[in-house]
Amino acid sequence: MTVIYNEYSIYLKERYHCKVYKLPVNLPLTCPNRDGNLSFGGCTYCGEIGTGFEMHPCSMNVSEQLIKNMSYIRKKYKAKKFIAYFQNFSNTYLELGVFKRYIQEAIMDDIVGISISTRPDSLNEDYLRFLSELGKENNLDIIIELGLQTANYKTLKRINRGHTLAEFIDAVLMIKRYELDVCAHVILNLPGDDIEDTVETAKILSAMGMDFIKVHSLYILKNTQMGDEYLKGSFELITKEEYLLRLETFLSYLSPDIVIQRLFGRAPEKDTLFSNWETSWWKLRDEFVASMNRKNLYQGIYFDYLGGKALKNMNKTN
Repeated sequence: MTVIYNEYSIYLKERYHCKVYKLPVNLPLTCPNRDGNLSFGGCTYCGEIGTGFEMHPCSMNVSEQLIKNMSYIRKKYKAKKFIAYFQNFSNTYLELGVFKRYIQEAIMDDIVGISISTRPDSLNEDYLRFLSELGKENNLDIIIELGLQTANYKTLKRINRGHTLAEFIDAVLMIKRYELDVCAHVILNLPGDDIEDTVETAKILSAMGMDFIKVHSLYILKNTQMGDEYLKGSFELITKEEYLLRLETFLSYLSPDIVIQRLFGRAPEKDTLFSNWETSWWKLRDEFVASMNRKNLYQGIYFDYLGGKALKNMNKTN
């Protein structure tokens, strides 16, 4: 049976030999794209609470958040090991000493990894050196999650990302020098992007040697700049069928070695103007998998463009 895509849950079970669950951690911080360091207001799709829809308040310390989440997840999902996920806003946008204290609080029994979400332009070698040493000393996997969203620099500017593709490439190269894992976040249905951007994003992430990718379907939050634009009719969202086509295309061009952590974004209905074409994420996933099977597609089927493979007749003489 053909494996449709390199699924995260399977990867975790094979690596840790048990059920592993990511636990969100909420820190009292912001983003340089919101507080005026780079820009004000953040990315046009970003809400006031960032992506922290299912987290404990940041007034709780890190260990308390993790212990409380562990207790709940153990009972509900029978998980045995956990990854501490510093999820909200830009988690390296802190003074180094403060950052170290927060991260060290996550070192406890049954934590096998630490995942840190941040921006490509909010990293430097002091933070990465600390994380590399921490991982080796405590036998922890360290993953840096970076928002790219798209390889289209015009779209990045339109959504006020505050960085270009160059900063993302620089951050990945720096992270790899410290032998840490990288997870890239992408959104396949941003206004202004087309299917050619989907292919190019897949190719760039493959060439950069990503370890993990989170694919998000764009949801429109209330009280955001993009939400206001959506209500005014400034752009149209693509259909569900077009999104599934882009997702199929993205994975078809992506290296089969990259692990896929997510295929669709999710947000509470009460906070959104639009989310997933009013369809549950698991129904979308089932529809996507069925379409891939029907078309005989799988992750990496068109991964034939790196290492000189694009030139099929290299040794041909005239």
